[in-house]
Amino acid sequence: MNRPTTLLAAAEFLAWWAALALLWLVLISAVDTLELAVGAGVAGVAALAAVAARRAVTGR
Repeated sequence: MNRPTTLLAAAEFLAWWAALALLWLVLISAVDTLELAVGAGVAGVAALAAVAARRAVTGR
């Protein structure tokens, strides 16, 4: 991977992570430190799966 491709992949991951973390915050009832930590972790795993799924479909 060259530098522009790496930056695009990182930006895609961060966009997915931000959207999914925001969705998590909207759906929970109580926002505390543990919920934020769990939400950030789960959003990271889901963002990684979303990026991998998109790459599997598009083939790049």
